[in-house]
Amino acid sequence: MMQPLQPIPSQARRVLEAIAAPPTLVAHLALVHEVAHELADGVAASWPALPLDREAMMVGAATHDAGKVLHPEEMHAPGRLHENDGPKLLVEHGLTGDQARFARTHAQWATDPDVLLEDLLVALANLIWVGKRNQRLEDLIISRVAAFSGEPIWQVFATFDELELAILEN
Repeated sequence: MMQPLQPIPSQARRVLEAIAAPPTLVAHLALVHEVAHELADGVAASWPALPLDREAMMVGAATHDAGKVLHPEEMHAPGRLHENDGPKLLVEHGLTGDQARFARTHAQWATDPDVLLEDLLVALANLIWVGKRNQRLEDLIISRVAAFSGEPIWQVFATFDELELAILEN
């Protein structure tokens, strides 16, 4: 039997209601939020001293594709307009810039010079929920965790790989 999903943050839920996000988009956001929650739990358990803005990460995961309400064609077909329009929409509806940035960084993590670990984890959650992996993204996460923790890269890789595999098996 499937476990119930973690509830999305009330702040994110209010924004999604205010922008009239369609049920299919809300379902996608809830699934990405769930995976982000599992990633954050695993990272915190393995590296408890690692600073993570978990609140921003959870709100960001639960709203990262909100810009698609402005570009509904991108809900069922490829498109990138929602990435740049999403943060402004979210800020207009009460999120902070730190929470809204995930609408851009979930897809632009590779080119954003200011991307944070939380952004990378949300980007990864957006892939894992459909069973995909991205070695470049994972390597960036692993190198940041290793730099902070002082652990060898191979050790961080092994721990992080186990975490990802456990999530993918669920």
